[in-house]
Amino acid sequence: MSIITAMDTFDIRFPTSLELDGSDAMNPDPDYSAAYLIIRTDAGDGHEGHGFVFTIGRGNEVETAALDALGGHIVGHTVEDLLADMGATWKLLAHDSQLRWLGPEKGVMHMAIGAVVNALWDLKAKRAGLPLWELLAGMTPEELVALVDFRYLTDALTPDEALEILRAAEPGRETRKAALLADGYPAYTTTPGWLGYSDQKLTRLAKEAVADGFAQIKLKVGASLEDDIRRVRTARAAVGPDIKIAVDANQRWDVQEAIDWMAHLAPYDIAWIEEPTSPDDILGHAAIARAVAPVPVATGEHVQNRVVFKQMLQAGSLQVLQIDAARVAGVNENIAILLLAAKFGVPVCPHAGGVGLCEAVQHLSMFDFVAVSGTKEDRTIEFVDHLHEHFITPVDVHSGAYWPPSAPGAGNEMLRETLAAYSFPNGPIWKESR
Repeated sequence: MSIITAMDTFDIRFPTSLELDGSDAMNPDPDYSAAYLIIRTDAGDGHEGHGFVFTIGRGNEVETAALDALGGHIVGHTVEDLLADMGATWKLLAHDSQLRWLGPEKGVMHMAIGAVVNALWDLKAKRAGLPLWELLAGMTPEELVALVDFRYLTDALTPDEALEILRAAEPGRETRKAALLADGYPAYTTTPGWLGYSDQKLTRLAKEAVADGFAQIKLKVGASLEDDIRRVRTARAAVGPDIKIAVDANQRWDVQEAIDWMAHLAPYDIAWIEEPTSPDDILGHAAIARAVAPVPVATGEHVQNRVVFKQMLQAGSLQVLQIDAARVAGVNENIAILLLAAKFGVPVCPHAGGVGLCEAVQHLSMFDFVAVSGTKEDRTIEFVDHLHEHFITPVDVHSGAYWPPSAPGAGNEMLRETLAAYSFPNGPIWKESR
């Protein structure tokens, strides 16, 4: 038996605002950042659990402090006990009565819980010698259902219904696993579409995306209608009629404004409108969805928990569900959301526009294909070509697809050199910038 001896935290920030990478209508100058943690044990096997919360700069120290507040919940615990029942471990963190008061189940503390949960899954997968997607896809339906907290969900999804979904997918798992290894998982790219890029840069990157095999690109919109019409028209001219173009307003609009704005962009054959309004406005999203149809509404990167996703599905607020690896409380809650999406027949196209999100969320989509939904139809994972070089196992994206990782773990682990160089405010990268 082994013990968790420490949980070390780091405030990691990258100066992406210098080139306007990641810029959009609501976040014009982001510095992609991670409140990062390492779970250490006395096992002597060299395995550690790594996790993070993605932020965009200022405030990352608050998220790091939230991680520090959780250390006492796991340090000193027996590793094998925590990893053997990850459903109970999730509740150990998420059901703490005093921590819940800070949410409950939303905001800074909930995201920090997600990072700790993901780090424990990283450790569990490394100990099993498997990538996370394969570890999850090898669990029985009963084991998967035991991971999910069904409180607040049973009016939409019961444990028995979840079991039925998973059992229905079980016979084809090996065939789908082989197909995943042979064909990869569809990807789309946001790399051409950051709002701060010139039309020339947009055109160049859009053409490169098509040449690289991507069947869909995404553009940030919402700051200026005139500019958006021009940029979407420019992108359509660059990629031709057969490539999908999605647009993302990053919560910029009121409900009627979103409806009116999209009337001007819809003629350019828009694949979806993402985050058209406040992520908390369930009924507003539903009104937009009715008004802009057949253009689908996509959202999820800022949806704070499984309960809001449940209500959005019940209300018809979204037609494309976008999970995020670092927004809700980790792998367990994302499995609940994947099961909800399967119950309602809504495709899942994850958000991955941020440091480490591509590396982490690919595991969830691949697990979904093999063991939950059983399909890749109308599904695609976002890809952004930034900062992958800082990870031990960077994503393999080529020919318009994510290729399944084979390295053990959840893909969360950064290079030691990165942790030293980009620590804020005293890492050499930040010292040199002052």
